[in-house]
Amino acid sequence: MTNAIATASTIAAASAAVRQERFDHGMGVLARIDGESGQKVIEALADVSPELGHQVVAWAFGDIYDRPGLAPRDRQLVTLGMLTALGGCEPQLEVHINAALNVGLGREEIVEALLHSAVYCGMPRALNATFVAKKVFGERGLLPAGVPAEG
Repeated sequence: MTNAIATASTIAAASAAVRQERFDHGMGVLARIDGESGQKVIEALADVSPELGHQVVAWAFGDIYDRPGLAPRDRQLVTLGMLTALGGCEPQLEVHINAALNVGLGREEIVEALLHSAVYCGMPRALNATFVAKKVFGERGLLPAGVPAEG
C-alpha cells in the first residue's frame, strides 16, 4: 500500500508541475498578445473563478494561441470576426482590439475587418464592434485629430 501512496503522490506532483508549466507558458503568451488588458481579465476572475482564469491562460493562450498554424495577427483577425458575429462580447472585443494593435494590425485593417463582418453578421453587430474599436483607438491616440472617442 505504501508504494501505491508514493506513486499517487509522485503522479500528483508531476501533474501539478505540468499544470504550472502550462500556466507560466500561457502567461508569457498572454503578456505578449494582450498585455495589461489580458492581465486585468485574469485578475478580475481571481475572486470568483480562479480556475476559469487558469484555463484562459493555460489552455486558450498557452495551448491554442501559441500554435504555429496561424500568425498572431491572423488569430486576432479571426477573433475579432468571431466576437463581432457572436454579439454581446464588447468587453472581450475591447481586449482583442487592443491585442490586434499589439500584434501588428493597423487601425485601418481592424476597421476594414469590422466593416467586412457587416456582410456576414449584420449591421448592428458590426456597428457595436466598430464603436468598441473607436473607444480603443481614442484611448490609444489613434483617432484623427478632432474626432471624439465617444460613439
